[in-house]
Amino acid sequence: MITRRGFIGASSATAVAMAAAQDPIQKLSRENLKITDIKVTLLSYELPKDKRWYTKDLVCWKTDAILVQVFTDKGIVGIGESSQYGGSREVKTFIDGQIRPRLVGKNPFDVEHLTWAWASDPFRGGSVEARGNGQQVGWAGVDGACWDIIGKAKSLPVYKLLAADNESDPHLRVYASGGVEYAWYKRPEALIEEAVRHKENGYTAFKFRIGTEWKNSGITVHKYIPWVRRMREAVGPKFDLMQDANMRLTLDQCLELAPVYREIGLHWFEEPFPRTAERSFEDHAKLKEALGPVKISGCENLVSRLEFKEWADRGYDIIQPDCNVVGVSEAWHVARMAHAQGKICCPHNWHGGLTTMMNAALVAGIPNRHMLELNQTFNPLKEEVFKEPLVVKNGYMDLPNKPGFGVELAGSAEQLAKKFPYLEEYYYRPNTELPPVPVA
Repeated sequence: MITRRGFIGASSATAVAMAAAQDPIQKLSRENLKITDIKVTLLSYELPKDKRWYTKDLVCWKTDAILVQVFTDKGIVGIGESSQYGGSREVKTFIDGQIRPRLVGKNPFDVEHLTWAWASDPFRGGSVEARGNGQQVGWAGVDGACWDIIGKAKSLPVYKLLAADNESDPHLRVYASGGVEYAWYKRPEALIEEAVRHKENGYTAFKFRIGTEWKNSGITVHKYIPWVRRMREAVGPKFDLMQDANMRLTLDQCLELAPVYREIGLHWFEEPFPRTAERSFEDHAKLKEALGPVKISGCENLVSRLEFKEWADRGYDIIQPDCNVVGVSEAWHVARMAHAQGKICCPHNWHGGLTTMMNAALVAGIPNRHMLELNQTFNPLKEEVFKEPLVVKNGYMDLPNKPGFGVELAGSAEQLAKKFPYLEEYYYRPNTELPPVPVA
């Protein structure tokens, strides 16, 4: 069985390069700390009707955060976040019932040993069945909080700890990630307006989605292409544009889009179609050839370097782990693996500020950094959970030179829970405004 410590890549070059990059935790002298408690706080904010956003046939009616705090016997408290994709209540139940009893009394400096097991142990979330019940993402939040503790114990930013054999860079280029506020059945021109707004606000790149369900509004690739061209005209030739299809298209549709994306100089094409088909690698190779210089990106929902490597080898040019899904430790290994293969790492980063806190540290600490994604939907949990939030100015974010992740909560967990009380029910609901599919 391949483990994290014994991982060997399919190519000898990758294996050699991975071995040369010393695991950052091995460079640190160990501090005598013990975990005394782990606490999970669920937060929510119900979005006003005019601030809700759309994807396919769903509408997002609220935003959540899963705050994970790890306490130690020396008074150092680490913070992290687990992804809501596992279901907020399910994640909390798993951390409270399974992770906490196993980690109390352990040293957070053993973070990799304590949290790596979802990559190979089905009980801890490595199996396909376990990914939907909060296990894998539960470990990710705890992993992040342990790194925050380590940085605080060593009086160093996490991003400096992660820079194992390279220089860290806390001056991060950030791209605006959105294109989910428009609907094909009402004001589709809002997509173009959004792109222009982000440019006016100082961003130099924008990632957009393909909108509400096409079949309900009679949208086809032929009808979609003019909107893409209009966007390029609106923002000019030097502004980077990225398309995220959320794996909703077919290979034929993507091949029809490919020459247009080459023509407009699309920066990357993200998760164009599902990876589950029998000929996924061959189909991605066909699209890659058709796209030419346009890169393909993806893998936001994969959970270990063992899964990421196959797609770095055979499918994607840009690898996109997410620290609140895989944890900071595994995301670092994924990034270094991609770097050994000459690939860029550009983390998936959605939802709120606690997620950004971890992914920003990763980007600043790895050698193959590119940009940091930043969700542009309305969400007070991006800034209002911190005393001094991470902000973007003229398209860049400067991380503080402070220990750990460099941010402090804007109050106790109890105070935040009172301000943002958790709302049960998943954050997606069926979009009842979606028109019926036209009769042929």
